[in-house]
Order: sequence, then structure tokens, then C-alpha cells
Amino acid sequence: MSSLLILLVFNCAGQTSTPVMDEAKQLRDHVKANYTKYEYQIPMRDGIKIFTSVYVPKDDSKTYPFMLNRTPYSVAPYGVDNYREKLGPSTYFQKSGYIFVYQDVRGRWMSEGTFQNVRPHNPKKGPKDFDESTDTFDSIEWLLKNVKGHNGRVGQSGISYPGFNTAAGMIDAHPALKACSPQAPVIDWFVGDDFHHNGCLFLPHAFNFMSGFGKERPEPTRKGARVSHDHETPDGYQFFLDMGPLANADKKFLKGGVSFWNEMMKRGTYDDLWQAMNLRPHLKNIKPAVMTVGGWFDAENLFGALECYNSTEKQSPGCDNTLVMGPWDHGGWSRGAGDSLGNARFNSKTAEYFRQNIELPFFEFHLKDIPSLKQPEAHVFETGTNVWRKYDAWPPKDSNPLSLFFQEKGTLTSKPDLSEGFDSYISDPSKPVPYMERITTKMDYEYMVADQRHAARRPDVLVYQSPELKSDITLAGPIKVDLWVSTTGTDADWVVKVIDVFPNDYPDFDPNPAGVRMGNYQMLIRGEPFRGKFRNSFSKPEPFEPNKPTKVSFTMPDICHTFRPGHKLMVQVHSTWFPLVDRNPQKFCDIYSALESDFSIQTHKIHRSPEMQSGITVKVK
Repeated sequence: MSSLLILLVFNCAGQTSTPVMDEAKQLRDHVKANYTKYEYQIPMRDGIKIFTSVYVPKDDSKTYPFMLNRTPYSVAPYGVDNYREKLGPSTYFQKSGYIFVYQDVRGRWMSEGTFQNVRPHNPKKGPKDFDESTDTFDSIEWLLKNVKGHNGRVGQSGISYPGFNTAAGMIDAHPALKACSPQAPVIDWFVGDDFHHNGCLFLPHAFNFMSGFGKERPEPTRKGARVSHDHETPDGYQFFLDMGPLANADKKFLKGGVSFWNEMMKRGTYDDLWQAMNLRPHLKNIKPAVMTVGGWFDAENLFGALECYNSTEKQSPGCDNTLVMGPWDHGGWSRGAGDSLGNARFNSKTAEYFRQNIELPFFEFHLKDIPSLKQPEAHVFETGTNVWRKYDAWPPKDSNPLSLFFQEKGTLTSKPDLSEGFDSYISDPSKPVPYMERITTKMDYEYMVADQRHAARRPDVLVYQSPELKSDITLAGPIKVDLWVSTTGTDADWVVKVIDVFPNDYPDFDPNPAGVRMGNYQMLIRGEPFRGKFRNSFSKPEPFEPNKPTKVSFTMPDICHTFRPGHKLMVQVHSTWFPLVDRNPQKFCDIYSALESDFSIQTHKIHRSPEMQSGITVKVK
């Protein structure tokens, strides 16, 4: 029997759809029944036209606010007869009633003009000068004049790149823009977002994303070229190891087809390009209400969410500025239940709670005057205890610093080490520490909560662990790292990970189809790399003097996690984290143009003495 005949037999038997397909059809039918779609080319101040889809409620007995989403990822489907499956940040918005506006940003898909990655904000614009702020302003002005049935108010929301567009759009905002929610926004592409963390390149993320997204679009089109590279193997560790030095990425695979990749490879320091992309200095005098949203386990833009909130808070004192952080991966609050991530369990539907009880009320209050419970300054989910917390400041005002020091025999205590000593390991770039046990070619989102036992057992990973905890200890805020290091080379990366070690008798999941054993599970809570040559400046790298103890300090993004009684707090330190982070040759050089011969085995030391205390400082609630 042919496969086609088998399919027909099953369809005749009534097996025509799945619950997921039925739900999608019901949502799309609801959109068609309640909204009319329009398409416009909205002129900007320089004459370029931006493609915009607008969905207007059919019920004209009342007026509605606009809900704007500006994206480089396409407003598809195109054509006034082709409708999106659902509208709004969530279906709650669709059912409540808004005028939904989706816009291809300048130079992407059906919009005219030239696209620029993370287009820099221009604070000194002439009449025809533009940036994402002016394109947002001009779009709102046109919508107010040309779309009927609105109440004169606009909200804007977006995740990731559209989160950047939202953050940029609230700068010098149109007076009608009343509420903005930058969600996982790109804020600084060198220091902490997406492709770079503290000067280290997040290799699979940058390569996979740019191999599709970075391809040129010579003219407006409904068909995209966002097809990522075919690795021809499921083994990303081996693929990127075989790639060799970073210069081979273009030589072997991209072959000049991704201009931004080549631009990035010319700019291995925090130069004028990256600094111009930094949105933080411009988040001042913000007028709309702002609710920044992020995920504690967002592998892409955790940094961006925290820095968007912090910068707005510091530079816009009169702004209604709030922060929401949940136990999510990138955009995880917008989909699914949010009750788990990988092997981490959160025991409630955190994403559904956010969409219904936090996100919708924020916009309903500011755009429709619908009363809602007063939102706290910071609405954050505390992992470990798995409970939502409300604070009037972030980090909490009553959190206090606690230093935890590395000690001999791999112990971690609050007492400084009074002995003279060091811990050492040999770092071999040809045998880097895997960032996950799972075989994958991508930056797997689940690495943010993944088991670290595979790393702890390697000789090139240092492990420091507290005694078994007798009571809860809640860490709420950023983590400061202070390392006294030395190396036989002239450069090195330093990867620091904060880990929750579960008790030996921690129960396995039920059901447990993957057969994961949770006893002694080492759950990553926060991990960050730091490229040592940037220890004093991201713009002016400096070599290490071989064998000379040198201080390396940096700050890891915030956490809100409770280590429970019976658990242990662990810190791991190592110098490779592959292929998540590109390999450091361990020789002071321009790594983006390094040769295979530049890579060498080196010995690194973490020093422990009264004058050279290595460890971390956390904020304890």
C-alpha cells in the first residue's frame, strides 16, 4: 500500500487533525471573524516606505489602542486575505481587542531601504536623519492620521530583535506611545548580548544565526533567505573543532555571503562599531511606561533585559519603570506553560501566569484605563523555592553582600584563605571542555540549567564546593567574580559557573522517560566566560605577563535562586567552554585572524592567599 493511500485511509477514518492543529485553526478563525486585515506602505521622513500589516477589530462600537510590533523577522503572511494564526503578545490581547500593527523594519522583507544590524541611535539628527526611534515615531504619526477606530494610544512590545526595536522606539517617543515592553532586548552586542559575552564569541549562536539572517536582501521580497548552515553532522563539538581558527568560517562555509560576519571578524575589540550599537546611554528621559521582561535562563539576551531595566531606572527617574524576570529561556514567557526547562522543574505554569496576570494588565491599564492590581517595581520568580516574589527595588534593598572564597581541597567558605597556595590545571585548546553532554550543533537553550557533572570530573576544571547547607540561602542580584590568576601563556579565558548541587537522595522525575537520575545533579544557575586580555578594558586588550599573578574581575548577570537545606553551592572554574565559546589560542593576538599555529597548551593557576583572595561575592536576601 502506498504512503499516499495509507494517508487517505486514515483520513477517511476520521484522523484528520490533531488537537494542536485544531487549536491553531480555531485561533485563525477567531482572527478572521473578529478582525479585518489591511496592508500599507508607510512613508518615513526620508521618503523610504515601511511595509505594515494592520488588523482592525470589526466591532466599531468602541475605540481601541494600537499594539505595535516592529520586526526584522517578517510580518508574514503577506496579502490582505492571508491572516496570522494569532494576534498580539498573547491571545488574551486578541480577545480583549486592540488594533494590531506588525511592521517589517527598514530594509527587511517588504520594506524599502537598507537594513543595518542593531541600528545605532542618533541623538543629533537633522530633518531627514533616521534611526529606529524616528521610524517608530513616523509610523505612529501616520497610523493616528490614517487608521480609524483608535483611542489615540499606542503600546509597543517585542522579543529579542523586536525587543531592541521596542527599546529604541521608546527613546524620544511619540506622545501617543504610552506603554512599552522590551522583552529580552538586544542592548549591547559586545559586552553581554547574543554573540559576545565579555569579549568571548558565542560561536554556534553567531555562526548559525548569521549564516541565515545575515544574507543580503537586494530588494523588497516576501521570500526570505533565513536558512541556517547545514552542518552535515549532528555533532557540533566536532564540526566547530574541525573548522579550526575562526578565519576558516568564511573560507570554508560562508564564502563571502554574509557581510556582517566578515565585519564582525575585523572588530575583535569594543571599537566604535560596537560602542555605537550600545543602547544603554540613550535610555534616558523615557516618557512611556516601561515593563522590561527577561528570563533567568535566557541564553541570548538575559544581559539585555537586566541592562535595559537598570539603564532606564538610572537615567529616567520619572519613568514608570518595572522589571519582570521568570524561569524562562529566550522568549519562553510567550509560549507554553513555563513549568519546566530541561531538567529544571518550576512546579507551576509560570508563563501562563505572566501572560494573564502581569503582561495583559500592564497594557490594559496604560492603554485602556482598566484598573489593575498595582504592579511591583520588580516581579521576579525565585527558583529553588519556585515562588513569585514582589520587590520595591531590584536588587532587593535588604539584600547584603556575602563573599565566598576558594579554599584548599576544593572547599568554598565565607572565611578568607589565610594560607599560601594555588590550584592549577592544564588547558588544551584542542581538547576543550564541552558546554553540554548533549550532542547538538546549536547553542542549546537548556545549557543554562544543564547538569555539570560531566565538567566537574575533568582534570582541566577546578571545583569548589560548600558544605551541605543547613538552611535556605537566597541569592538575589548580580554575582561579582574576583580571580587572582596566572598563566604560562599571554592570554586565557576564565569561565566561572555557580551551581546548585542536589542531595544524593533527590527524587527522580515521575514519569521519567529520559531516565535522568537527579541525585547529586549539578544544576547550572549562572555561568559566564571572560576573555582575560579585556580585564582592564574591552577596547584596549592587554597580554598577561607569563607566570605573574594578575587580578581578573567581572560581574555575572543577576540571579534569584534559593539553595535549599541539604543542597550544596558549587563554583567551577575552567578556560574552555566549547563550542559555546570560541577557543582562545592562549596567546595574545587578534583571535579572529589567529592561525592554527597560534594555539598552544598552557598551564593556568588560581591563587589563594591573604593578599590574593579568589572567589565570588553574592547578594544574600
